[in-house]
Amino acid sequence: MEILNEIPAKKTKRLTSVVWNHFERVRKADAQYAVCVHCKKKLSGSSNSGTTHLRNHLLRCLKRSNYDVSQILSAKRKRKETSQSPLRQSNLGLTTTYEEGKVKDEILSPIPLKFDQELKKEESNQAINLGSVKFDQERSRLDLARMIMLHGYPLAMVDHVGFKIFVKNLQPMFEVNNNGAIELDCMTIYSKEKQKVYEAIHHLHGRINLAVDMWGSPESSEYICLTANYIDEDWRLQKKMLNFISLDPSHTDDILSEVIIKSLTDWAIDRKLFSMTFDDCSAYEVMVFRIKDWLSQNRPLLKNGDLFDVRCVTHLLKSIVQEVMEACRDVTHKIRESVRHVKSSQTVLGKFNEIAQQVGINSGRRLVLDCPMQWNSTYMMLEAAIEYRGAFCLLQEHDASYSKALSEMEWEWASSVAGYIKFLLEFTNIIIGNKYPTANIFFPEICDMHIQLNEWCKSPDDFLSSVALKMKLKFDVYWSKCSMVLAIAAILDPRFKMKLVEYYFRQIYGSAAPDRIKEVSAGLRELFNEYSMGSSSPDEDSGLPGSCLPSSSNSSRDKLKGFDKFLYETSQSQNMSSDLDKYLEEPVFPRNYDFSILNWWKVHTPRYPILSMMARDVLGIPVSTLGPEVAFSNGGRVLDQYHSSLSPDTREALLCGQDWLRMEPEGTISFMFIIKKYHLSTLHIQITISCSRNHPNSEQFSLTTCGGNKLTCSMVCSISSISSRRLSSEISLILLLVIHVKFDKLSKPDRADSSSSLKSTLSFSLPV
Repeated sequence: MEILNEIPAKKTKRLTSVVWNHFERVRKADAQYAVCVHCKKKLSGSSNSGTTHLRNHLLRCLKRSNYDVSQILSAKRKRKETSQSPLRQSNLGLTTTYEEGKVKDEILSPIPLKFDQELKKEESNQAINLGSVKFDQERSRLDLARMIMLHGYPLAMVDHVGFKIFVKNLQPMFEVNNNGAIELDCMTIYSKEKQKVYEAIHHLHGRINLAVDMWGSPESSEYICLTANYIDEDWRLQKKMLNFISLDPSHTDDILSEVIIKSLTDWAIDRKLFSMTFDDCSAYEVMVFRIKDWLSQNRPLLKNGDLFDVRCVTHLLKSIVQEVMEACRDVTHKIRESVRHVKSSQTVLGKFNEIAQQVGINSGRRLVLDCPMQWNSTYMMLEAAIEYRGAFCLLQEHDASYSKALSEMEWEWASSVAGYIKFLLEFTNIIIGNKYPTANIFFPEICDMHIQLNEWCKSPDDFLSSVALKMKLKFDVYWSKCSMVLAIAAILDPRFKMKLVEYYFRQIYGSAAPDRIKEVSAGLRELFNEYSMGSSSPDEDSGLPGSCLPSSSNSSRDKLKGFDKFLYETSQSQNMSSDLDKYLEEPVFPRNYDFSILNWWKVHTPRYPILSMMARDVLGIPVSTLGPEVAFSNGGRVLDQYHSSLSPDTREALLCGQDWLRMEPEGTISFMFIIKKYHLSTLHIQITISCSRNHPNSEQFSLTTCGGNKLTCSMVCSISSISSRRLSSEISLILLLVIHVKFDKLSKPDRADSSSSLKSTLSFSLPV
């Protein structure tokens, strides 16, 4: 026993100094050297020499990256001391003092990245002096969590070996936390950002329009996403995801209504709600009734709730397209198999091209196979095949293996159906072509569709008329629910006012048009009167502007305080009664492509104080809730495998946090345009580029185009000199091109006015 007590304790292995991150061990003969990775100088590297001389060398080395070695060593000691304190982790997220709260707020706030315009290229290549930069472990840790949320990276990336090596070489002082710790950081950021969104909504003077979207997943799970849409005090359209909630597979409309009501209560927006937009035109009737009934108990809905229930127009278009596809399924299948047969071998394709030349078909189009789950690709297949109709008709005579030939009647049906789909495709492109669409842009498009459906129903062909009738039945359901709110939104467009309603209703209703126009006019005035009464009756919870009386300088002793209230109420009611009439009586605003309805109302708010409040709420209605990624899909929104595997709270935090953190890169303009007419092998496109705040240095910019579903081409050109260019790259164009214009170099405006703008027209040709 005594012998055992004399055995010394096993000595723990000494930790390697961080100084060795800047030296390489080299053995030559019997000697060991430490070679500086920055200046390649050889120093003694034996274990007996220690590391003091290496540290002194680093302090003098002029070619290294100027890390403060003393700071590195000091930080390492602090981490060791901190790791031994049990209060370190327990204090995180608990109650803090005011000063600690301020520091934490600063850490949670991202540092904006700015590009120094005066920095020369040669200076950017020099070593950056980091000696005066203080490393902040907590800020860097939260920056990492924010990056993961913003870009949708998996939480497990912090456990990847390659990521750890990259971070350690980039900043040796930074310690990457594990998966669980990063998840907690994400939850911290989520809570902070949620409070910001809550306060923004709470202080909003206008009302909120709620979008309700249903999501699926590969595991057949279902989710409901609630998004607040509103126009802020600067007259900018805002969209904020409020909740992303997991649903029980056996959920009912009653359960859905309870989920939505709870969200409205949690966010305290039940008294601010103007409308709700659902992604299905014929479902959720019970749910809508329950929500309206619950809201009416606390506060009557505007216009008795007639404008409350809105349906997604993009979902309407998708359901109509599916009706068309189902009706002509056999014809589409024959065309698909015909195209597949022609493209099955070079021999068949060569023979087909010879036949096409013989019958005089010189189309530059190529036959394409569709993706059955993308209805726009089916349209492309039909359109290309119809151009080669004559060649397909003769192919059966020259190719005995071709067995899917169409009859003349089937070709006529295919041609008509392609026309139907083309109309719906152009409508869809207009919707998704506006990143932040206001409600006023939809009425003319919906009316055009109404007129077109009426014409298609008159077709003498029984098959085509039956297809058109099925389409119109779906459309009528939508029209009955949304025509009033769409018409009011169009009237609030100063370019149209009542004239657009009169123009379209005469085409749609004929002799019954005057009665329909009166219904819209009465609905408009009824809504306006409710805003007028709400403004003249101050209410702290109304959420509407003008809810506070003008204050008096000596309110406590002012004997005429009652007169101030009387004067305010009577003068306001007089102004309100003429506000709408004054707007409708004035001439319409000239139509032009640069018109911004939100800017117009922002400028004219003093002239129409009550009507502008109504316009703010109506124009913010999300008439379409589906994005470009699902607009052409035959399915709905599907959550990816990674997010589906997370816990409900983490999933909601990451998805909502991503939406709140998302920002537009400075110096980038994104816009879309629709191409309706094109020539044989070349598309002639004219783009108007308008840039506010910044303009490109030396008039140089980088242009990148995306056609359909593939990144296609890019080029650099000069605005002042370009007239026509041909982009030599093969692309797959689906009538819609997304253009991203990113300026390579941003320079300050010549004048002090930050709103200076540059506008130019760019024309070029694009090969199809």
